[in-house]
Amino acid sequence: MRIQAVLFDLDDTLLWDDRSVKEAFLATCTEAAKHYDIVPAALEDAVRQEARSLYESYETFPFTKMIGINPFEGLWANFTEGDNENFRKLEKLAPDYRTQSWTRGLKALGIDDPELGYKLGELFPAERRKRPIVYEETFEVLKQLKEKYKLLLLTNGSPDLQKEKLAGVPELAPYFDHIVISGNFGEGKPAAALFHHAMDLLGISAEEGVMIGDKLTTDILGSNGIGMRNMWINRHDMQRNDDIIPVYEIKNLREIQGIIDSIQ
Repeated sequence: MRIQAVLFDLDDTLLWDDRSVKEAFLATCTEAAKHYDIVPAALEDAVRQEARSLYESYETFPFTKMIGINPFEGLWANFTEGDNENFRKLEKLAPDYRTQSWTRGLKALGIDDPELGYKLGELFPAERRKRPIVYEETFEVLKQLKEKYKLLLLTNGSPDLQKEKLAGVPELAPYFDHIVISGNFGEGKPAAALFHHAMDLLGISAEEGVMIGDKLTTDILGSNGIGMRNMWINRHDMQRNDDIIPVYEIKNLREIQGIIDSIQ
């Protein structure tokens, strides 16, 4: 059956979120190194570990895991949108979570300085917001595909944060006929209901769509589950086992059109 629509993940598929976060950590940890004799990379590792541990200790963790909001997004999200009551809990938790993650990270390196922990906790979100990084081929490929197919953005995350990421690259959203954020829907990828919602918006069957994403456990598992073809974008030569098998594997978004042509 002919492909009518292409569904895209956002983070690390169209936006280079991992690089944005890495650079924000470097800038923030470099600032910390002005105050104490520490290695920035060591502080980053410590903060990541402390943030993940703290994040998983909250009663909101099962919800954030289901929606698809990771601990490092929590370090700069405000959680001001979304109808679910868990977003109100997260909104209240967020300021202290930022402070505690950095304060504990410093303490893991032998530095007891809550004041600096607070300052770093506020600096990191500012540094992350300065860095809306897009892959070099993103707009070229979206422009090419837009001429032939319906496009839908299917992203896990907190509504306010995903909207903020899109606002940071204002040229991106207009390419899409629909934008679906898991935090608004109430379930995240790989939930079949979310994919069926996307198909309903597009007016297509599973056979008429193809999902493009970087995460096997969300983008590929979810589309496999509803019988939709998919392409796993593996830019960094990650190794996979055979638990989740993508229909196609690509290294660059420019490969999408060629694969669609080959299956029609």
